[in-house]
Amino acid sequence: MAADIVVPFKVMAVQVTIYLTEGDSWRHRPLHLEILKYLREENVFGAVAFHAVAGFLGRGKVHTAHLVEAGGELPVVISFVDTDEHVNRVLPKLREMAAHRLIVRENVVIEQGSLD
Repeated sequence: MAADIVVPFKVMAVQVTIYLTEGDSWRHRPLHLEILKYLREENVFGAVAFHAVAGFLGRGKVHTAHLVEAGGELPVVISFVDTDEHVNRVLPKLREMAAHRLIVRENVVIEQGSLD
C-alpha cells in the first residue's frame, strides 16, 4: 500500500517591504524605529528592519558602510507579513510616514507557521 501524502494547509498573506535610508526620520526620530513602533502598536503579526552594509535607493549612488561621508544614506529595509485586512488598515499611515519612499506589497503563501 502506498503511503498517504499529507499536503500542508497553506495560508495566503500579504508581505510589505519598505525601502528607507538610515537618515530618514519621522517627527525627529529614526523612521525605521517609528514604523516598527507603529506596527507593534497596531498588532501586526511580525516585522523586521534590516540595516544594509551597502546599497542605493532610486537612481542614487551606491553608499557603503566604509564611507565616512555616507551621512545616513545607507539603506534600511522593513518587511512585515500579515493578513490582507490588517495590511489594508496600516498602509495609509505607512504611506504618510514614508511618503517619499518605495513601499512594495505582494501576496505570499505561508508555507509553515501561522499568523496566530
